[in-house]
Amino acid sequence: MENFEEQLRNDLHQFLLSMKEVDERMPECPDVEDKWEEIAKAYIPDGIREFQDFPSASLGWMMYIGMAVAKMWDTEWEIYSKIEDLYAYMRDKRGYDAMDEYIREEVLLLQGMDYTVLEKVTGECASRVYNALMHQRLEPGTKEAFNGYVACLHQLYLFGAAMQLNRMGYHMTKMN
Repeated sequence: MENFEEQLRNDLHQFLLSMKEVDERMPECPDVEDKWEEIAKAYIPDGIREFQDFPSASLGWMMYIGMAVAKMWDTEWEIYSKIEDLYAYMRDKRGYDAMDEYIREEVLLLQGMDYTVLEKVTGECASRVYNALMHQRLEPGTKEAFNGYVACLHQLYLFGAAMQLNRMGYHMTKMN
């Protein structure tokens, strides 16, 4: 599964790099990365329930969550870092089905073309990851299938955060 996650990372990185959504060097933001496990544990029951009928949403929502956490880190981390269940906090604003809209409108404050472009980019990333997962030919309901799904979510979360950090002007450059 480690190799699969590395393949996902490379594919998403190249795709997002070609769209100038991320830099060559990925950002490091330990506060956001440290929230991953807690968010994943809270998200997975909802994500798995939705995966069968709405795989792109089940995957793509995690990318939005990564973006939201990066934005929260940049604005009011003293407050947001203390929220016990950050995932539930976001989900419960409008419900699971509208979480993408909530994040784009009220967390990222997007509208018009920026709103639409982000929806398309996120949808494409979710589709790419879903396609890669299906090509693994993992038997549904197995530990391997679960680990594959979690690997997808993990990379989407990290790349969501990386995209948002990039959009906010955080760029990783080599220091001389």
